[in-house]
Amino acid sequence: MKIAIIGAGPGGLTLARVLHRHGIDAVVYEREPSRAARTQGGMLDLHTESGQRALREAGLEDAFQAIARREGQDMRLLEPDGTLLLQEDTPDDAPLDRPEVDRADLRNVLLDSLPERTVVWGHSLHHATALPGGGHRLHFAEGGHADCDLLIGADGARSRVRPLLTDAQPFHVGVNTVELGIPDIDRTHPDLAAMVGRGNYWALGPDRSLAAQRNGDGRVRVYLSFHTPEDWLTTCAIPFTDPPRARAALAGLFADWAPQFTALIRACDDTVVPRAITMLPIGVSWSSTPGVTLLGDAAHLMPPSGLGANIAMLDAAELGLALANGAADPAAAIRHYETAMFERGAAAARESKHIMEVLMSPKGARGLLEFFEKRAGQPEA
Repeated sequence: MKIAIIGAGPGGLTLARVLHRHGIDAVVYEREPSRAARTQGGMLDLHTESGQRALREAGLEDAFQAIARREGQDMRLLEPDGTLLLQEDTPDDAPLDRPEVDRADLRNVLLDSLPERTVVWGHSLHHATALPGGGHRLHFAEGGHADCDLLIGADGARSRVRPLLTDAQPFHVGVNTVELGIPDIDRTHPDLAAMVGRGNYWALGPDRSLAAQRNGDGRVRVYLSFHTPEDWLTTCAIPFTDPPRARAALAGLFADWAPQFTALIRACDDTVVPRAITMLPIGVSWSSTPGVTLLGDAAHLMPPSGLGANIAMLDAAELGLALANGAADPAAAIRHYETAMFERGAAAARESKHIMEVLMSPKGARGLLEFFEKRAGQPEA
């Protein structure tokens, strides 16, 4: 059986690794020209019951331990006037329940665990067509095609595989973000480094927020979020293609906040990445179709709250195990996987949506503090 996985993100690579560990070959088609073609984004907190479980199924627990950053679990929560509401510093002997890992480190661990030719770089799926005898023909934007018996879409929010199964489309959640960054912050801005700390630094207001996150390479990524309509990124008149002017404009939008926040924005480099935040309708499902399925954001795109990548990796592990254990009847294996995945994805999407609503609350940082206190008071499941 020829298996094609579209997308070399955490989900697609985890699936390829689990299949490989069970003696099943797969080809991963990735639009990027190489593993070093671009940065892979910030940190991920890998949860014991999902992302870490997937890495255990992939036989990569030791490799995970080597890249996990326990101190990345530190957190500071502030109000716009600079009032510190909460500070959590992780003890050196704390369990690795939700440690942060650098996305690039995680991707390298997964890539290094696969045979060299598993990932075919520089192949962006344009569309797929069903073949008369079963399977699909993949047509690539760069030209050429490839055939497969089983097509798995791990290609994220704008999946080209999803339309084969459902008409569901992502919709805007009322938030737009801009990513900035400060490289080598300990050397270049030691005062700001001390302020941010070792992990996550959040300041929330009723209509906007600032989040800073320490990365393993010494970079701090800064995320500015605005509770605005979908078209705000094009109507706000911020020149995103001119980083110095964009930084000045963004700092101006926080001029009524404590000076430490505008100092953080002004210290950033020329990385300016605007993003509209979208999600799929909660509970998306489809009639199981032999020869094609989805995982991760392609199946259940949710707001960024720390769950998406974890659920994608768990999807991948569960699908890989289903195919390994049900090799005699792949269609039944996919149905079994999808039944559980629909329920798992819907539950995670509901939780992510709730967290996004808390972050967008008019209460700002105090609303998030109440959320943390309520969750801490709940008994263990």
